[in-house]
Amino acid sequence: MTISEFNTIVSSNKVVVVDFFASWCGPCQMLAPIFLKLEKKYVNVKFVKINVDENQELSSKFNITSIPTVLFFKEGKKTSSFIGFRDESYIENEISKIN
Repeated sequence: MTISEFNTIVSSNKVVVVDFFASWCGPCQMLAPIFLKLEKKYVNVKFVKINVDENQELSSKFNITSIPTVLFFKEGKKTSSFIGFRDESYIENEISKIN
């Protein structure tokens, strides 16, 4: 994904949750099913997964040094983030703050 494509997604959706991950990352693999479940539950929220190995330009733009890193955007602006594994209720709480 290019920075331009990413910016289009973030600016054209009210709420966006972005997961920076890698296929070899254990905590990322633990987060993946939670991310999919929430994507089905929150149909008005755009969920995006960015593979850091394949998208180094985007990873650099957001200073991603540890994974998983999850960023939350509302109306094109980053509102919050977290690094490492978090459970479903934590992520839902973050979504409810901005949704």
